[in-house]
Amino acid sequence: MTWKSYDLDQEAQRLVLKHRDQKGVIGQSHKMRITVAYGLERFWGEQLRLLDKEKAKGEYWRDTWKSFVKIMQLAGIKLPQEDVSNNDTQKIQQFAAKLWELPIEDQRICLAVLTQFCDSLVWWTQRYKKSGFADE
Repeated sequence: MTWKSYDLDQEAQRLVLKHRDQKGVIGQSHKMRITVAYGLERFWGEQLRLLDKEKAKGEYWRDTWKSFVKIMQLAGIKLPQEDVSNNDTQKIQQFAAKLWELPIEDQRICLAVLTQFCDSLVWWTQRYKKSGFADE
């Protein structure tokens, strides 16, 4: 596996700047980085939990997933990207199954890239967090 940047840092910066004006949202970057260890399907699924409870945070997760899908397309790996409602159990199951059915080598590449992408999100979060946003 050879390394290509795929503009991960630039895309991470764009996402952080897009969401930084909503209190508590960009601090999710740290949680994203931790969630990578649990797999693609759990990373993707976190948006579903948050969209119903804390919409702005859920939108940050969803935007991050969509950006990641575009990055992986550049790498030649096609990931599912359709929006799924937390109320549609069948679509959730289908989406997770698509992720689990990826060849193991593609899963490993995705997780390596997602790890680096989240590291960039964390770095930009630390640079751009606003004072008074203590929960960032």
